Amino acid sequence: MFDKYVDQFTNYAPYILGALLILTIGAVIIRFFVHFLWKVLSKTKLEETGTRFLVSAIKAALYVILAVMALSELKVPMSSIIAALGTAGLAIVLALKDSLSNVAGGFIVMFERPFKVGDYIEIGGHEGTVESITILNTRILTIDNKAVIFPNATVASATITNFTQQEQRRLELKFSISYDEDHKRAEEVILKTVVANPLSLDTPDKPFIRVCEHSDSAIIILLRVWVKTENYWELRFGLLSEIKDAFDAEGISIPYQQLDVHLDSAPNNQ
Repeated sequence: MFDKYVDQFTNYAPYILGALLILTIGAVIIRFFVHFLWKVLSKTKLEETGTRFLVSAIKAALYVILAVMALSELKVPMSSIIAALGTAGLAIVLALKDSLSNVAGGFIVMFERPFKVGDYIEIGGHEGTVESITILNTRILTIDNKAVIFPNATVASATITNFTQQEQRRLELKFSISYDEDHKRAEEVILKTVVANPLSLDTPDKPFIRVCEHSDSAIIILLRVWVKTENYWELRFGLLSEIKDAFDAEGISIPYQQLDVHLDSAPNNQ
């Protein structure tokens, strides 16, 4: 019996050595290939999280192929290997169905790059600064420091507004003046105030100031001015305060809604 096992081992030894050789050489090749792939992908615009996941996925797939090659060298029936891989793959897909949809969404977000970490965006009725982008979800922080986490499957199919993607934004403000005021003088005051603010830009267009509406109790003057994205809110709040002060200094009145009630004296029937 012992001699029988020795003979079987002796006959099978070349296949074992061949499988070990395949595993050793294959592992070295995979190691160098993964290192090369990481260097190439790190130079692209793909987020680091996506790069890590993609490299890990490719590495796992290569090791699966290497294991199949080793098993084939050991004369394991290929049909058995395929059946085992198919069963395992189906079980994994069913168990991770929702997660895989988020993974797919994560790749869409990372490759299309509708936003990046640090951008201020609006998505799903929430506004905030992008704090992190992982392969499964995207996390933003709102102005009042609330964390909102979106599954990437939702992000990939949502309408996204990116407020900080461009270097410049156009600020739009409206000001009300009384019908008794000279609107041209008010426009000059607004223009003078805007030009004096160092955050306002005259490119790609100069400030635009025009009467845009005749409301029930006021003339509405529209202001449009370009500003660097990072200075948007500072210029907005600054102009609201500065133009109010300029109107006060020039005696330009800002009307407010009021209701006039006229009472007729009742007739004396006595």
